[in-house]
Amino acid sequence: MPNSLQADHEADERILDAAVTPHDRFGELFEAVALAHLFEDSKTFADSVPKRSPTHIMAAFEAARQAPDFDLRAFVSEYFDDDPLQCTGYEAGPKDDIARHIDQLWPALTRNSRQHPLWSSLLSLSHDYVVPGGRFREFYYWDSYFTMLGLAASGEDELLCSVTDNCADLISRYGHMPNGNRSYYLSRSQLPMFSMMVALLEQSGQRQAIDYLPQLKREYAFWMDGEADLGVGQSHRRCVRLDENSLLNRHWDDRNTPREESYREDYELAQQTDRPSHELYRDLRAGAESGWDFSGRWLGDTRDLKTIRTTAFIPVELNAMLYHLEFLLAKLCEANGEAEDAQGFSDRAERRREAVDRYLWCEDRGAYYDYDWQCGERSIHLTAACVAPLFLQLASPGQAERVANVVSLRLLAPGGVVTTEINDSTQQWDHPNGWPPLQWMAIEGFRHYGFDDLAEDIAGRWLQLVDDLYQREHKLVEKYVLYPGAELAGGGEYPLQDGFGWTNGVTRALLARRQGIKVG
Repeated sequence: MPNSLQADHEADERILDAAVTPHDRFGELFEAVALAHLFEDSKTFADSVPKRSPTHIMAAFEAARQAPDFDLRAFVSEYFDDDPLQCTGYEAGPKDDIARHIDQLWPALTRNSRQHPLWSSLLSLSHDYVVPGGRFREFYYWDSYFTMLGLAASGEDELLCSVTDNCADLISRYGHMPNGNRSYYLSRSQLPMFSMMVALLEQSGQRQAIDYLPQLKREYAFWMDGEADLGVGQSHRRCVRLDENSLLNRHWDDRNTPREESYREDYELAQQTDRPSHELYRDLRAGAESGWDFSGRWLGDTRDLKTIRTTAFIPVELNAMLYHLEFLLAKLCEANGEAEDAQGFSDRAERRREAVDRYLWCEDRGAYYDYDWQCGERSIHLTAACVAPLFLQLASPGQAERVANVVSLRLLAPGGVVTTEINDSTQQWDHPNGWPPLQWMAIEGFRHYGFDDLAEDIAGRWLQLVDDLYQREHKLVEKYVLYPGAELAGGGEYPLQDGFGWTNGVTRALLARRQGIKVG
């Protein structure tokens, strides 16, 4: 059995110095505000804008905090402004259909941070970008690919390119695409979809994928950092050596402290367990990098978030996406005359495909499952991530057929593909919720392997679900309960968010498909 803790603490002191986070700047003040419950959402203060220099504010805080009548709320109001990038001011036309509503919503969700506030947590970007909506007022990584599908369908070609160029710029600047363009997101990434963004641009005739070869290589180096020195059963950051020929990836975060956007929630959770807090914080952060924040798939006890073990799992979709990146790098290096590199990436893609078959494919159960490398066994939880190897086309035809059967029998709900079968969890990435990116990956994955009827069935169920809510409330939301008559989706750390970037993108792309317009 692999040594589950070996090398996991190597990165404990790796605090990124590329950007200073709000907690780095304000320390005890930041903690005091978070734990005093001044704001309903911990993210509010992390995104606020200092009115004076951090040095001045901290000196004022030290001088004032000992006074018997010190008012923390008044102090924050005096020295901080709210984040100016609010997602408000748009109302749907009552007679607009969904496609028109989405087309008119893009400008409301478009932002520009070239003139971003001094000392803010926001990272500057050179191009316009689209935010998801609600509490998510910044540029997010894997959200953006699914948003781009809708931009392509809406004919927003300039914005389509801008989103990709922003990713390229951030990779060039920081060595990876962060979770989002906030300083507190720099210690982690998200599901690596830059290669798919680049491919989408080329398919839509906007850019050549080879133009982004340097950034693709750099992102790959980020995900594979430390691989060369790993022995069997060892890990470093995002790499795990499972056997002599099998190297797969997991999620990680270079910090092991409470997430600044959820500082109070993480801190209070850690107070409820004897588990070492740095382990808990790391796994919470890694869960955020996965995009599935949070799901019973990461938990030892599906009813207890304190048992989260994200870094123990080799996830299906992460490794499928890295296969796509390796495959594209091989193709682009060949086109660029880099024959040796092309062969190297081709070999890596093939080794990853073989390792996915060895560790993530379950012949007995007929689907792909996450692999718990610390315990040396596959997860027991079937999740919608099992469609990712079809979406990225590394499954065999036989494997694809078996996944289609399993999804049809176990994950297909009236409104689309359900996220997991876990129904005793309070987490948002579990049953009965359905999420737009998972619908798209399932639909496209089944189309790739000729299961057109199943793909069309899922698309029809999803569009009907989204339209039903739109007809009632004239909005699109982040996630949906996939059963008729149910209340709005819940679970997780925050209320249901309106907007919503990737719902708009996937829905608009599917509607375009029905008009005979190819997207993606």
